[in-house]
Amino acid sequence: MITPVAASSIPPIEPVSAGGSASAPSTDFRTVLSSAIGQVESANASANAAVQGFLSGENQELHSTILATERSELEFNVFMQVRNKVVSAYQEIMRMQV
Repeated sequence: MITPVAASSIPPIEPVSAGGSASAPSTDFRTVLSSAIGQVESANASANAAVQGFLSGENQELHSTILATERSELEFNVFMQVRNKVVSAYQEIMRMQV
């Protein structure tokens, strides 16, 4: 069954100031990109550790090792798709005539 959304749970929309930006703190592209790369590297490192733990005979189960490697692969694929979209958008902007 679908429950309705209460009006009190929806945050109000912040008005845009005359400067063109909302009062919310902005994050730059470098910060977003570096945190995304950090997440992908972290997932890769945990997958490598899980595989090494399994191969060395430690108390690592097969299904958790497979889940870690699949999670790492999925995060990498999503990151590459986002990168491709960003590059495509950049190329489209560069083709625009001013």
